[in-house]
Amino acid sequence: MTILVLRHADAGSRGDWEGRDHLRPLSGRGRQQADRLVEQYRARRIERILTSPFTRCIQTVQPLADARGLPVEEEDAIAEGAPLAVVQELVRDLGDTDAVLCSHGDVIHLLLTDLSHRDVAVRDPLRWEKGSTWALDGGTPLTTATYLPPPA
Repeated sequence: MTILVLRHADAGSRGDWEGRDHLRPLSGRGRQQADRLVEQYRARRIERILTSPFTRCIQTVQPLADARGLPVEEEDAIAEGAPLAVVQELVRDLGDTDAVLCSHGDVIHLLLTDLSHRDVAVRDPLRWEKGSTWALDGGTPLTTATYLPPPA
């Protein structure tokens, strides 16, 4: 089982966006990253695609969902500002499901920091650039976390 924890693709600067932040869309670069995730994940088994309900996260996984014929499941448990306990519960509830979780830097930071303090072998320095992925492997319990750089 693998859970691919994906930080949303590039959405430009929060400060340059005049609307409500949860509606901020991907930039041109971000749309390219989202399209390239289809190829980056080609060899991976994916049964479910869960995403923060923020526009930039939904847009990040939509090309992948379209290519795989899977629905995009909006999940508040991985929205920006979600507490660690809620994120942990979602990961536990996935059990042995191969899934993509598209979230935000703060949530990914919490999750990875927690995993690094447990018996999970974190194989790379902690980082979470926009469009990057952490592959969490091993099922229940998770055993390894491996970094995948952004596709573009």
